[in-house]
Amino acid sequence: MQRIVVEAPGGPDAMRLETAAPAPPGPGEVCIRHAAIGVNMIDTYHRSGLYPLRAPYGLGLEAAGTVEAVGEGVPGLAPGDRVVYFTTATGSYATHRTIPAAAAVRLPPWLGEETAAAVWLKACTAEFLVERCARVRPGQWVLVTAAAGGVGLLLLQWLKAVGAHAIGVVSPGKEEAARAAGAAHVLSYDRMPEAVRDLTGGRGVDVVIDGVGKATFERALDSLCRRGLHISFGNASGPIGPVDFSILAFKGSLFTTRPTLFDYYAEPEDFTRGTTRVLEMLEKGLLTVTIGQRYPLAEAARCHRDLEARRTIGSTILLP
Repeated sequence: MQRIVVEAPGGPDAMRLETAAPAPPGPGEVCIRHAAIGVNMIDTYHRSGLYPLRAPYGLGLEAAGTVEAVGEGVPGLAPGDRVVYFTTATGSYATHRTIPAAAAVRLPPWLGEETAAAVWLKACTAEFLVERCARVRPGQWVLVTAAAGGVGLLLLQWLKAVGAHAIGVVSPGKEEAARAAGAAHVLSYDRMPEAVRDLTGGRGVDVVIDGVGKATFERALDSLCRRGLHISFGNASGPIGPVDFSILAFKGSLFTTRPTLFDYYAEPEDFTRGTTRVLEMLEKGLLTVTIGQRYPLAEAARCHRDLEARRTIGSTILLP
């Protein structure tokens, strides 16, 4: 097998491609030959050390492919099954990977490996953000930053499907992608929060779902209605940093949260509920996946440079 390894945190060039033997599956595990690997912003946080890991370590949390070997005590999966997965541990930037079988979900015949890898972790993120964290209701106004990214485009589609009014905030040149995904209105970052107030009659939005972080924090709060909810789920511009919580009182008795996917999918019943809902949304055509970029595994460094420079649109995958 080949895999990406980080010897010490750093920039994109900290990633190194190495050859190793796949780990044989132990009890409760499966070994998967990857067909496609999902790329997410959190991968850059792991690589850079923003989210520290003990070196050396692999990168990547999700992939799709074919089961090659099954350990003892694994019901429901067999060699040859097509599956998709995400895990809490890094290491999917590889041609093969051995993971807990409980993380793998069998792919239905209508869902291909590339699409599954491009959408899985991102769609599960959209599911918990909209349905279980924000609990968005029909008619509510929701602002989404980084709306033309992989998660952003799925959030816009999900919000449209549940009857919310979505406002997408994008970088120049990405407006049409956000509109096509279901944004009722599309704004540039320099128009927050004034344009948001104009669109909502001065009230502000009920929810902000923000994947940018430091650069948008105060403008996101200023876009909210009284007692609105601010959800910070990403740090594309860097971490928000220390916060004096009195700012929430001054700006309208606001709520804020910094959720993670893994807390919302930690219990088996939550995992089943969330993944079943994602497959339902995909099968009904309520979510479509935009794979804007494909890179060979060996070009993971170029992939990360493009991702961090915001040169990408939609989802990005690596091909082993």
